[in-house]
This record gives sequence, structure tokens and C-alpha cells, in this order.
Amino acid sequence: MVAHPHAGRRTPREFVESRAGHKDRPALKATLDAWFAEVKVARWASTADVKRLYATASIVSADRIVFNIKGNDYRLVAAVDFEKGIVWITWIGTHRDYDRIDVTEVEHDQV
Repeated sequence: MVAHPHAGRRTPREFVESRAGHKDRPALKATLDAWFAEVKVARWASTADVKRLYATASIVSADRIVFNIKGNDYRLVAAVDFEKGIVWITWIGTHRDYDRIDVTEVEHDQV
């Protein structure tokens, strides 16, 4: 399976742009670019495969996998369709903002 990251309501690019003026913006962009590159070529058949590549990922369900971005400063919530090889980004934000959401309720848009 090849996972293809697709953006939802708030794309990583828009999120990075919203961080203009923050000193960690270049590192955040580089980290997200690296995540996309890794996910694009990943061959995930199950959540166990995700954990092998991202040991710190939190598996809530196949529809809710939380990735730590840039040393856990940011969180990215994704949904994975293992059969179709599609990854949807459902939410991205700071760790502080993540603590204010219900990860089981965040919705995604298929692109």
C-alpha cells in the first residue's frame, strides 16, 4: 500500500503560512515536508505498520492517528484508509491547541 497524504479543511501549507513571524516556522515547514515525503512512500497495511515508522504516534483508531510534529510542539491528526492507500489530514495545530480539541470528533474532508 502506498499512502498518499491528502489535506482536509486546514492544509499544512495554510497552517505553516499562519505561523508567519514565529521563529520556529522554518523548522515546522521542514518537519512537515519530511512527514509528507515519508508518508507518500510508506506501505502501510495496518496501524502496526504506522507504529513501526512512527513509534510516538498515538493510535486512537484507523480514523484517528495522532503524529507528533517537530518534537511534539505540534500535533497532526490523520485518518488512514489502508485498503485504498489514502491518508487524510483531519487536523493540525499546536500541542496546546490539540489539548483543547476532542480528537475523536475532528472531521476530515476527502480531497
